Amino acid sequence: MVEIKDKADVKFSEAAQKEIERYISHYPADRKKSALLPVLHIAQAEFGGWVSPAVQDKVAEILGIEPIEVYEVSTFYTMFNLKPVGKHVLEVCRTGPCMLRGADQLIEHIENRIGCKVGETSPDGMFTLKTVECLAACGMGPMLQIQEKYYENLDTESMDKLLDDLRKQ
Repeated sequence: MVEIKDKADVKFSEAAQKEIERYISHYPADRKKSALLPVLHIAQAEFGGWVSPAVQDKVAEILGIEPIEVYEVSTFYTMFNLKPVGKHVLEVCRTGPCMLRGADQLIEHIENRIGCKVGETSPDGMFTLKTVECLAACGMGPMLQIQEKYYENLDTESMDKLLDDLRKQ
């Protein structure tokens, strides 16, 4: 994947531009910054699953805000990837209830299965493993999220099946 180095080289598709304009239109002209989260989601989807500094700079330009205002948001929320990611981003809950139900062991198992540590992408480019704060299923941990889909009550056997299914896609 080639990283875009300059915001002048960041070109949104026509569909993405229309979607960005639609979100911006929901707010008064002097409050375009309010569309930052959905615009970052669009940008991430548009540019390979992550938001490079150049993409973030372009988002700032579109919304008429300072780049630092975009960086503050993109670095705060774990849903935004700041470097290239694998085909599937595995986000494992790391908070207390999931840890009590075996999230530590699950994370270690995943690392061994995919061949990389938390924060890295597997050598085959299929998986990026992340840990995240509460995914709001405290009674059904350990759990993980892949895009908008939740997987709950995971153990090594169910995790192996999930990884195998994802590899087949």
